[in-house]
Parts: sequence; C-alpha cells; structure tokens
Amino acid sequence: MIEGLRRLFSVPELKGKIIFTLLVLAVCRIGAYVPVPGINGAVAIELFKSVTGGGQNLFQLMDVFSGGAFSQMTVFALGVGPYISATIIMQLMMALVPSLQREIKENSEMGKRKMGKWIRIATIILAFFQAGLYAKYAYHLNLSNPGIIVHGISDQLVFGIPLLFYAIVMFTMTAGTVLLMWLGEQISERGIGNGISLIITLGILSSVPRTLGSIIRQLNIDSQEPGQLSFSSLIVLCGVFVLIIVGTILIIQGQRRIPLQYARRVVGRHEVQGSGSAYIPLKINYAGVIPVIFASALLMFPATIIQFIGNGSWFSGVVNSLSPGSMLYTIFYVLLILFFTYFWTATQFHPEQIASDMKKNGAFIPGIRQGKPTQSYLDATMSRITFAGAIFLALIAILPTLIGKLLSVDQSITYFFGGTSLLILVGVVLDTTKQIESHLLMKRYDGFMKKGRARGR
Repeated sequence: MIEGLRRLFSVPELKGKIIFTLLVLAVCRIGAYVPVPGINGAVAIELFKSVTGGGQNLFQLMDVFSGGAFSQMTVFALGVGPYISATIIMQLMMALVPSLQREIKENSEMGKRKMGKWIRIATIILAFFQAGLYAKYAYHLNLSNPGIIVHGISDQLVFGIPLLFYAIVMFTMTAGTVLLMWLGEQISERGIGNGISLIITLGILSSVPRTLGSIIRQLNIDSQEPGQLSFSSLIVLCGVFVLIIVGTILIIQGQRRIPLQYARRVVGRHEVQGSGSAYIPLKINYAGVIPVIFASALLMFPATIIQFIGNGSWFSGVVNSLSPGSMLYTIFYVLLILFFTYFWTATQFHPEQIASDMKKNGAFIPGIRQGKPTQSYLDATMSRITFAGAIFLALIAILPTLIGKLLSVDQSITYFFGGTSLLILVGVVLDTTKQIESHLLMKRYDGFMKKGRARGR
C-alpha cells in the first residue's frame, strides 16, 4: 500500500490532480458547516433530531446525501440534488426529442456544451424552487419552536410574508448549490474522478462517526440491560456489509465477452491475420451506480415538496407512503433502478456504431453476419445481461432495508451498512481507482492495485 501511494505521488501530473481534488473536497466540507445568515444552526440540528425521530425518513436521507448540511440549514443544505434532478430531466428530454439526438451526433462537442448550459439553467431553477420550500418549512418550524431564526429577520413582513427571510434563504442556498456544481465540474476537468459523485460520496463518508456513535449507544455496553441493538444483529449487518461490497464490485466489473474474428487479407505474397482485440467486453452493469443515484434523487424531489407543504391528512398519507423504508417507496425505488439502468445503457451503448466499426476493420462475430445482424445480436445480448445486472443492483440496494426490518434494527444504521450509500461509495471508489490506473499506465508505472493490475511495460 505504501509503495502504491509512493508511485501515485511520483507522477507530477497525477499528484497535482489528487491534491487539487482533495483541496476542492475540503472546501465542500467547510461549506457544509456555514449556516445560512439568520439561522441558528445549533437549535436547527436539535430540532431536526426530534423531527426525524431517530429513524430513517426523507429528511434523514437528504441529510446523508448533503453530508449533514441539511440538518444544520447551511449554505450547502440542498447539496447537488437539484443538479442531479436537472441532469435526469435533460437526459429524458434528449431521449424523447429526436432533434436533440441529431444535434449531439452531428456535433458532439457543441451538443455537449449546449446540454451543459441547459443543465446549469435547470439546476438554478430547481434549486431556487427547493430553497423557497425549505424557507417556508423553516419559518413554520420557527413559529412553533422559536429560536431557529435569528430575531428580527423573520419579523420583516410584506403582506404577511417574511420576504427578507425568504430572499436570504433562497439566494444563499441556490448560490451554495451552484458553487457545489461548479466545484464538481472543476474536479471532473482538472482533478481525478467524477466531481459530483465524489461530493456525494464525501457526504456519505461524513456520516460514519454518527453511525458508529449510534451503534455504540444502541448496544448499551455500559449497562447490564440489553440495548436496542444486539451483538448477533450487528454481526449479521457486518456480513451484509461485506456481501454488498463484494456484490457491488462483481456487478460493476463483471463482463460478457463476445468473441471476435478478423478477416484474412493478402499483403504482397503473405496472408495476414487482422490484429485487434479477441473479444468485445459487454459490462453486466453498463450504467454503474448512476441508476441508484438517479432513483434516490428522483424519489426525494416530489417527496420533498409534499413533506414541506403537506399539512392535510391526504398529504400526510402520501408522505408516509413515500418515506424511505416503506413498501411503496421500496417498490418505486426498485422500478426506478430498473428503468434508469436500461435508460442509461440505451443512451450510452451504441451497437450500430460498434457494428459499423467492426465492418470497417474486417472483424465479425463467429456465426453472425456483419452489419445489421451484428447490431441486432449486440443489442439483444446487452438487453439480456442488463436485465440481470439491473435485478442484482436493485436487490443489493434494498437488502439492508429488508434485513433491518427482519432484525428490528434502526433504519439509520442499516442505511449506512448497505443499500444506496454503500453502492454509491463502492462504485465511486472503483471508478476513481480506474482513472488512477489509466494515468499510471500512460506514465508506464505499475497499477495502484496489487492484484490484477495493468502493466505499462
């Protein structure tokens, strides 16, 4: 491990990227502790604990994604949720509007730039809207629990509405989300790894101390009385933790290898066998952990609106049914993971392009004609293995929730031991490690991973 780290920092370019990424992530953590002007963070977090009731619900899920910023009502309270929601909307628009697809295919660079511009605009609109709901929720909480809002700010009423407080919260939180979006893009361009995914992962990792503290408290080690959490349940959770890590690695790195053959051609007086890869590697889970991130973000957005503005019995029923851990939430969560796995694979995997390149290079799949038959074969094969990968991904995502209910373990603990958090964490680590591997390979250094490493010489 030490030798691997030494190799990492022996490459000046890679060393600069890693240091830049760490510095930007440090800025993201600092912002998670800067409260919105006029908010008493200490009072807000105590009230948040009483609102969540110690269990896993929508607010706690949002707090984990934002790295604790949501509960303290800081400038980064919204996290990168609006950006993810905007990305989902634009990806759906691109799939539904043929003109957008043609534009990106004809001019990829210009199309990506225009797509990025629309995503940023949509992010600002969504962040502004969510921040307004957040301000309304905080104001009503302050009426029943005075002390959250600093005295004087919420007293400035215009037509009975605290416009000054609303403006401060909405502009501050929107600016925080835009800053996080920009920092994530900077990491992707100048650092190592995917910036937005790393910011989400950092928020998840920041909940480790709280989770460990909760485990110790619920074990009740200092007392003779049995705690809420037994040692047998903890052992089962640790087993699930290891199982999900292994399963995530296998599903992300698993491949279906399609064998290839190359047509022989005559060069001078010699018959030459075409060179190239002997197989096409089709990933079992082509989308990685993106379906999990998209599904969580999409479920959080409508549920957030309902939970912020719903006061009637009908709204309360919808909120309860969409709370993480409920049956309806689990069903929607699984269906969205399946949908986004197929959707992302369809937008990123292009069998027609692969078939065209194979035909140009004289490559073919044994028993399959070149051109349209090859395209159909690749499409059908990818659909079958994507189905298996999507089912496995959904099963890993909901496994901790099911086990937590069977063992009667606090959902706040099972949430970290597996499911969404661990899938994102392991997936992002694997993706970042691959990028580091590629940098080391280009510089003719051995890979960072000891086993199965890529060699450049």
